[in-house]
Amino acid sequence: MNEDYRKIELIMALRNQGIRDRAILEAIERTPREMFLGPVFQPMAYSDQALPIACGQTISQPFVVAFMTDRLKLNKRCKVLEIGTGSGYQAAILSPLCRRVYTMERYRTLALEAGERFKQLGLGNITQMVGDGYKGWPNQSPFDRIIVTAAAKEVPEALADQLAVGGIMIIPLEDTSMNQDLVRITRSEKGYAYETLLPVRFVPLVEGVARES
Repeated sequence: MNEDYRKIELIMALRNQGIRDRAILEAIERTPREMFLGPVFQPMAYSDQALPIACGQTISQPFVVAFMTDRLKLNKRCKVLEIGTGSGYQAAILSPLCRRVYTMERYRTLALEAGERFKQLGLGNITQMVGDGYKGWPNQSPFDRIIVTAAAKEVPEALADQLAVGGIMIIPLEDTSMNQDLVRITRSEKGYAYETLLPVRFVPLVEGVARES
């Protein structure tokens, strides 16, 4: 089965799971997921599953990437903060859908590799930083959208503060039973509204910058 056919199958599967936004599906179709994987896992690039990457992290399942992107309700004016660059795949999907992506990663190795991929793909509206995702990126705030690709016990206060009024944050939250749910937070003049979206499984959100950078 060739790569193009696998990609078509993946797009059809995403549509069948409720992802109907044409711009999101086009972004997934045009983004070579194999570029974001090591050689061993490249043959599985268009399977709908999470896969290992360096530093003990993962590249998310395409459905979860598409679902989170869809629930952000992006437009071309949005300024987006991503916590957890990882391989760079999620940021690459966000890139054509918004004005600018600011993406943070605690592992320098992952950030450098992702940066090379962004250059190769000509994604000039992505800005990177190696830093502590719990602290966000205060000197670039507020953000219209925030997407967190690792699970926290609670919403980091700094991220909530950096979300613009009228903005949306998508974050996996873990409860005391170690179950995780994807939560959408909308900020208004009156405060924050929380909506549970679906069960997920993400690596934990860790404070600080990794020593093995």
